[in-house]
Amino acid sequence: MTYVAGFVQAVPEANKAAYLESARRAWPLFKDHGAVEMRECWGDAVPDGELTSFPMAVKAEPGETVVFSWVSFPDKATHDACMASMESDARWQEMFDPQAMPFDMKRMIFGGFEVAFEGR
Repeated sequence: MTYVAGFVQAVPEANKAAYLESARRAWPLFKDHGAVEMRECWGDAVPDGELTSFPMAVKAEPGETVVFSWVSFPDKATHDACMASMESDARWQEMFDPQAMPFDMKRMIFGGFEVAFEGR
């Protein structure tokens, strides 16, 4: 059953090109470790909320845009193996140097999800 890793992060608008370049560099690694699809969605209509919202969840600051991303895997086992590869595949360490990231990774939220329904 398809399994999805979802991510939400606040990215400085000035870092959009750098962020998208990091996503382009990450895709081959995800694919090498079994991913079948990756989407990076730059916020366009992401309102502030009163109780909760995407901007509140990632503590978005002025000049930042909320980015919603997901990576699809054929199943949870493939996802788990990909995530484990981040400890052993040196290419991930090169990509995830906190000093070189175009956003604050501490404010990123993420999780794994079983697909319960899919409409097309």
